[in-house]
Amino acid sequence: MDDYLRNDAPVIDALDRAWDRSRLSVATRLARLRSRAFLLVQCAVAAGVAWWVAADVLGHRSPFFAPVVAVICLGMSYGQRQRRVVEVAIGVAVGVFVADVFVHLAGSGPWQISAVVLVSMGAASLLDGGPVLVTQAAVQGIVVAALAATPGQAFTRWTDALIGGGVALVAATVVPQAPLRRPRVAAAEAVRKISELLRRAEASADDLDVEKAAAVLASARGTESLLRELSTAADEGLSVIASSPFKRQHAPHVRKMVELVEPLDRAMRSTRVLVRRITVSVGRGEPLPPAYRQVMLELADAVDVIARALAENASPEIGRAGMLAVAESTGRLPRTASLATETVLAQLRSVVVDLLQVTGLDVDEAIEALPPEQPRA
Repeated sequence: MDDYLRNDAPVIDALDRAWDRSRLSVATRLARLRSRAFLLVQCAVAAGVAWWVAADVLGHRSPFFAPVVAVICLGMSYGQRQRRVVEVAIGVAVGVFVADVFVHLAGSGPWQISAVVLVSMGAASLLDGGPVLVTQAAVQGIVVAALAATPGQAFTRWTDALIGGGVALVAATVVPQAPLRRPRVAAAEAVRKISELLRRAEASADDLDVEKAAAVLASARGTESLLRELSTAADEGLSVIASSPFKRQHAPHVRKMVELVEPLDRAMRSTRVLVRRITVSVGRGEPLPPAYRQVMLELADAVDVIARALAENASPEIGRAGMLAVAESTGRLPRTASLATETVLAQLRSVVVDLLQVTGLDVDEAIEALPPEQPRA
């Protein structure tokens, strides 16, 4: 807990209650499922195609390695898929070869499985394999030794693994627009969350409602997942344009979204600090001056413009004019004798600087856009 909250018992009690209520809602879980829908369908289709190629086209009997490898290679993200395909294929090859040798010479049993795991992981490590390669060598060796202990079929199993990897590679290369839209959608969602937090914090300051302020702070705590989603989406977008020759024309737009990750991260963190400081002010019964609350609402309006621009595939620079107007307003805010209010003013200006960088200004330009603060009375 932050030091400046330690002695504010009402705020801490309210926070405890708010955090207990801040579980993932059904709507949030459904939104997460929708965001992963294409990946789920892609893995399912790839698994079926891999089985069909191995069983019906090549006539392999029970080619379970093919769909397994296809799903493992595709995984639950778009990042580094080509590397996963290679590592999984090599790992499976090492595992099934070692297991086939042991089954042929010594049969199947507990000590044979231990030996298969040890030798498979050792051989994969000698190949300078990464964690995926080493793990797959062990796992597939266990599968062969324990569940598919039929010697002499190593080549067929390895072929099934290559089929699964090939199907995954095709699926990873020929992708729709979904992973290219995700960075923009994630950025717009993060910006909208900043606007929501500003409005809710202003409402709690207007009412001097400790419970409401604590609920806003609990909601702000959950923004880390939005930032992780944005970072992951940006990485996946870069991975898609790097691996798919059909999507190279989207590279400039995706890179612009990647450039937003760092300033948006700073803006979100600054907003969380602002919400904390407003929570402290509310908990101590110190009302924010009306002019402060008005500037917060103006800032939320300017943030909404940026969010709409991102959602409509436009440049966030569209919101710069409104953000500059808010910067000017912060220079006219009256100073007070309240330390809590003064810290709110300082953090409010910090949020403006971070959001100006989201619109494309560098840090020096954003700082220069802030007028001097009013002198204390």
